[in-house]
Amino acid sequence: MNQRTSFENIECSVAQTLNIIGEWWTPLILKDIFFGIKRFNTIQSHLDISRKVLSNRLDTLMKNNIIYKKIYQKVPPLYEYELTQAGEELFPLIISLMKWGDKWVFDNKDIPIHLLNRKTLKEISPVLIDANTKKEIVFGNVVTANKGEWDAMIQVLQKKA
Repeated sequence: MNQRTSFENIECSVAQTLNIIGEWWTPLILKDIFFGIKRFNTIQSHLDISRKVLSNRLDTLMKNNIIYKKIYQKVPPLYEYELTQAGEELFPLIISLMKWGDKWVFDNKDIPIHLLNRKTLKEISPVLIDANTKKEIVFGNVVTANKGEWDAMIQVLQKKA
């Protein structure tokens, strides 16, 4: 199998994030851990992934502080994988991928996994919300500015307003 090109030298948050979680299988492993499948053998059988690939992906996630191992049996030592804060913050990304697939792959029919509010037990439909304005973030309502260009971009936009 061909080794993919590393994004290590690309100064871009998306590229650097993909360098950590963009390997084949990694998003599915994270999805399983999010939904309570946390033990090596259970993840391995649930995803039907090779033990070597699973081990490599889990090692990468641990090395990058996305998950950590927590012992649940001392003899022989057996572990569960738990999310760090950085790992928990990937939840919206995985849910966004899932909701995109529900709409564009499954046409919102026969959706494999439904998300329920833990308290109300009603189905939820996630959206991305801006923490400052409390409004939905949608394509077309966002501009970008590269490092060092922020002040200039604000001035340009203020002149247009």
